[in-house]
Amino acid sequence: MSDQHPLYAAVLEGDAPTARKLTQAAVDAGEDPQSILSNYMIPAMDEVGRLFEENEYFVPELLIAARAMKGGLEILRPLLAAKGAEPVAKVVIGTVRGDLHDIGKNLVAAMLEGGGFEVIDLGVDVSPEKFVAAIKEHNAQIVAMSALLTTTMPGMKSIIDTLSSEGVRGSVKVMIGGAPVTQRYADEIGADAFSDNASGAVRTARSLIPA
Repeated sequence: MSDQHPLYAAVLEGDAPTARKLTQAAVDAGEDPQSILSNYMIPAMDEVGRLFEENEYFVPELLIAARAMKGGLEILRPLLAAKGAEPVAKVVIGTVRGDLHDIGKNLVAAMLEGGGFEVIDLGVDVSPEKFVAAIKEHNAQIVAMSALLTTTMPGMKSIIDTLSSEGVRGSVKVMIGGAPVTQRYADEIGADAFSDNASGAVRTARSLIPA
């Protein structure tokens, strides 16, 4: 059972040094990198998300679990790339132009990576043109946008409009979030999905990808 494996426990508990050590040990023992990711690390992050939604974990626990996950991923990523392993999907993420807040965006990016997505993080204050260029360069299936200010929220619609004018809107799903953002606003601007927390963003992103 994955929940009895020490690597699962290390990620769940946010023990980054142990997660790295156990990941390396599993690799050295000849375990398949994709199996390590799929059997222990992703299930652990799914459990982290569940605990967060049930108010047993809070933002600090999410952050340290994500850090432990990333420590293991640093070991697995080159091995997965060498084997040609495909991520669940590629996600371009960023905070919209004029907005310099990144804590929520960073947490969503970490949770998505923990959920098996390849994440291209564009940072903060990202222009519509930069989103479009990254989507084209990486052939991303999802674009995730964050805004923490009501004054920067209109930037989300500008990005969606630019996706349409550049001919890529039909090939990418748009997911939005941030403190002032609502499902109603997502519907108004034509976004495909909305999530109000980091763990929910993983589930939402998975729902956007065809089975």
